[in-house]
Amino acid sequence: MAIRAAWMSFIGRSTQGEIAGRLGVSPAKVHRLIAHAQKEGLIKFHIEARPSECVELEQFLCKRMNLENCFIAPDLGSGDEADSFTAVSSFAGQYLHSLFTTNPPKRIGVGMGRTLQSTIEAMPRVHLPELELLSVSGSLTRRLSANPYDVVQQLCAKTGGEGFYLPVPYIAETKAERDTFVSQGAVQELLSKAKAAELFIIGIGSVEKEGHLVQRKLITSEEREELLDSGACSDVMGRFVDINGNEVSCSLNEKAVGLHFDEVRKAHVVAIVGGYRKAKATLAALATGIIKDLIIDEVLARELAGLLKENELETTA
Repeated sequence: MAIRAAWMSFIGRSTQGEIAGRLGVSPAKVHRLIAHAQKEGLIKFHIEARPSECVELEQFLCKRMNLENCFIAPDLGSGDEADSFTAVSSFAGQYLHSLFTTNPPKRIGVGMGRTLQSTIEAMPRVHLPELELLSVSGSLTRRLSANPYDVVQQLCAKTGGEGFYLPVPYIAETKAERDTFVSQGAVQELLSKAKAAELFIIGIGSVEKEGHLVQRKLITSEEREELLDSGACSDVMGRFVDINGNEVSCSLNEKAVGLHFDEVRKAHVVAIVGGYRKAKATLAALATGIIKDLIIDEVLARELAGLLKENELETTA
């Protein structure tokens, strides 16, 4: 009944009084039914336009960072970082759905992360049974447990496509262990297939304490300190780069298992990022030059624009 009430309200544009009469319940009951449908995630909203301030920021970032497209999800005004993730994932979900339906890809390389996870949850379903979805980095933790931020299975559920996990850790314990993993025939085959993808959808990781690398124990606290000492500020597909997009000298870059970002440089790479804390990480990832389309929230976009302007002033000085 909640679903029927939602259809009558949002698609049929009927008033709650009209819906009450058709369903034989009170207007208060209709209100509760629609509220229940919203709470359960049964109702998705899509707004075509964006505020002019967002469009201006998009144009600025496209020009400065040599992007083909930049899309900024408007600030919801609460000041809560969770709302930033909600806004960007809602927009990105619609954008991916549009990409998949306008010119359906045959093979997609998929990164991981909390923002990607939220994006796939927000994406409407699309029927693409021939689609192949491949992890671009190791799908496991060092304890060989599943990484909860690997979204291949989620995308399979939303598209009906076939998913391929990379059955190795995101980052190996040692370089020798990494070499052993990469030498396996099955891993080489999956990496080769992933490299040939038409489209790559990635997140951008930070090396801050709040980042999923530390939270999910993908790296140790000692390794994080090494990252900070090396000047790293961004995780791009398992490789760590500095603010200028250059790969830093650290042991973790020798232990990463997966495609190197240089291997996708000529492909269509879409990066989806949420949260103002990722401004430096996003700037560093953009500096690698591999990202074609960027989807971020407005608060992060303003932080990013501020960093770019600060760099301009420092360069001029």
